[in-house]
Amino acid sequence: MPFCAVLFDIDGTLVDSNEQHVDAWAVAFRAAGHPQELDAIRMQIGKGGDLLVPTLLPDASKEEQKAIADAHGAHFKSAYLDHVRPFPGAHDLLAKTKARGFKVALASSAKREELDHYVELLDAKPLIAATTSIDDVGTSKPAPDIFGCAIEKLGVAAADALAIGDTPYDVEAARGAGIATIGLTSGPFSERQMRDAGAIAIFADVADLLRNFERSPLASG
Repeated sequence: MPFCAVLFDIDGTLVDSNEQHVDAWAVAFRAAGHPQELDAIRMQIGKGGDLLVPTLLPDASKEEQKAIADAHGAHFKSAYLDHVRPFPGAHDLLAKTKARGFKVALASSAKREELDHYVELLDAKPLIAATTSIDDVGTSKPAPDIFGCAIEKLGVAAADALAIGDTPYDVEAARGAGIATIGLTSGPFSERQMRDAGAIAIFADVADLLRNFERSPLASG
């Protein structure tokens, strides 16, 4: 089936930021008196704070959960945001995707301020038709809201869109919106985990996908 739009996740997909987020979450949980194992946090990466914190601290109050999420955001911004770098091939994949006639959107669970920073970092402004962040929706991934908002902004049907992400939560979110997903293993999840979540094709990272563009679902665009 030909696609006409591609929705890119950002953290762990286009930029190498997952471990920085793991550390920022660890600092936030520890400061709140609820230290978490790094692997436990790592397996939740891809969710927004509105869903990540309740998963790890289901008995905490809504106020405490929000305070931890806010502390994570503040620490990530102050300690890591300016040091995050794009994965090799990230800009070139965006450029090739647009050159092939796709409408391109960035669809992230990050806050708008972070998303805008990454648009500049990736030199993506001329390449994208829309962006969506947690500020556009009520619930983060793996809820379908962010991808649903992206296709609405692009004006395309779910069946005509393809998502690209690095976590099972991206795949689950896209599936909930009726969108197929290419999975990448540049995040903390294995090929099997991505396949079990429902990814229709799997590549190591954006550079691998770029090299194999013509044998990927992107070639059908």
